[in-house]
Amino acid sequence: MLIGTSWKMNKTIADARTWAMTLAAGLRNADFSGLTPFVIPPVTALHAVREELTDSPVVLGVQNAHWEDCGAFTGEISPLQAADAGASIVEIGHSERRALGETDEQIRLKTAAALRHRLIPLVCIGEDSAAQRSGRSGVVITDQAESALAGLSPKQQSRVVIAYEPIWAIGEQGREPSVNELADQISELRSALGERVAAVIYGGSVNTSNARDLLGIPGIDGLFIGRSALDASAFLEVLAIAQESVGRRRTPTLDPTDVPMPSPGANDPTTPSLEKGCQR
Repeated sequence: MLIGTSWKMNKTIADARTWAMTLAAGLRNADFSGLTPFVIPPVTALHAVREELTDSPVVLGVQNAHWEDCGAFTGEISPLQAADAGASIVEIGHSERRALGETDEQIRLKTAAALRHRLIPLVCIGEDSAAQRSGRSGVVITDQAESALAGLSPKQQSRVVIAYEPIWAIGEQGREPSVNELADQISELRSALGERVAAVIYGGSVNTSNARDLLGIPGIDGLFIGRSALDASAFLEVLAIAQESVGRRRTPTLDPTDVPMPSPGANDPTTPSLEKGCQR
């Protein structure tokens, strides 16, 4: 079961190190076998978090990466740089980035690029409140997921994690959903994806009070926690809750090392930058 958190634009390096030290101590004092915890801090704090969690089972990630390996893309980081910094996961397609103009095509390119560098794409999907009210939630999220997977081989698809985060349920203004509101969407998504992907996890107003109920929804392989996990103790509490149901759930993997490397141009219309003489 996958239990993770992304901090968005929060925490200084010192704050991140303190958080990671608290998590490391909690992991040493508890049995979380069967769980794969993951943490996606700001890239500025990745090295500090990595240092504190070196001997732990925690998998680390970055919140975004470009599809090119290098070049004139001011402010971006590449999948090559993410892997070099110690990341194993790339969060892709969060609704906040989609709202800024990130397209399904760009998300597809980023997914393929992450796999090219043996990184695990964590593809975020989610519908807005208008789609929910009109009964189109399942169609919207299924289309988003299928778009990200387009062109990937079955082996590559099997290393993609899908994070369902309904837009109306995330952020400070988000509304905590009921289990019944989510069950139909998860069921429809699972019907479309089957077992093609590594995991389908849920994120959106997840906290210590509702984690147990959310994990009881059929088809959910884990949780993706936002602001409530900015407190390391709360994150540890959710891990403890998840541990209770480990034996009754499928155990997805976050190991992308056996994914075949796509040949240049196999997954996108451009040749990978390293083939263009990228300076390393």
